[in-house]
Amino acid sequence: MTWQGVFPAITTPFAPDGSVDHDFLGRHAAWLVDNGCRGIVGLGSLGEGATLNGDEKRAILRTLVATVGERVPVIAGISALSTQDAIALAKDAKRAGCRGLMVLPAYVYPGVDWREARAHVEAIFRATDLSCMLYNNPISYGLDFRREQIAELCEIENLHAVKESSADVRRTTALKALLGDRLAVFMGVDDLIVEGVAAGATGWIAGLVNAFPDESVRMFDLARAGRFEDAFAIYRWFLPLLRLDVHPKLVQYIKLAQVEVGMGSETVRAPRLALVGQERATVLATIRHAIANRPTL
Repeated sequence: MTWQGVFPAITTPFAPDGSVDHDFLGRHAAWLVDNGCRGIVGLGSLGEGATLNGDEKRAILRTLVATVGERVPVIAGISALSTQDAIALAKDAKRAGCRGLMVLPAYVYPGVDWREARAHVEAIFRATDLSCMLYNNPISYGLDFRREQIAELCEIENLHAVKESSADVRRTTALKALLGDRLAVFMGVDDLIVEGVAAGATGWIAGLVNAFPDESVRMFDLARAGRFEDAFAIYRWFLPLLRLDVHPKLVQYIKLAQVEVGMGSETVRAPRLALVGQERATVLATIRHAIANRPTL
């Protein structure tokens, strides 16, 4: 398992009847890999993982492994209300053929302290021998894994990466200063990716890549090569789109972008609803303006 490169947090496509559209899911994953993505992360926040039942989660992982698992690693987003359920999903992910886990804190427990948080994620890490990534997103989940706490978790041998989504690029610098190359640092905020790479990030769990994989991979690779002037030429064009990833309605926004490039539908699962009215028109104008001014790569 190599934690490096652009890993889409793939969206979950739904058919008109609300079921998971596995045919499109496989095509979408293959298209992303064809365009240079180095891994696929299923069941994440962008994948509407919290709205999927256990059978749906397992089926999605099997589809991703069957379609792209021999080409790139498939990573399972592991989140649940209880530690027991999260462990069960981690074991199911291994049986499905996933090569890694992205481990989230427990849902709906804002009062969690470090002792409880550590016990939860450590139990998941130790449940399998799969390579693991810790997902730190204090904005969305109300729990902040500080760098000293992440360093404590490094005693667990199969913890190999951290997804840093605090929206503070200084966290990447601090983690690299404390841990060196012990953990791969992935950026989890789309509109900080070039800054994150400059600070030492070696990967990107990306959102807008679901609609714009070519530009995402090219920009990331340029930044990793130290060609920041060329990377920023794409980044400046990309930023209005990348900022769609940091809105509470990122799922609807990114799925609308997929529609505009001919790779998806707007269908989301309740309690989310498809965009309407002025909000939809505003987001659509942003997407269409970017497409009309797409850079030549």
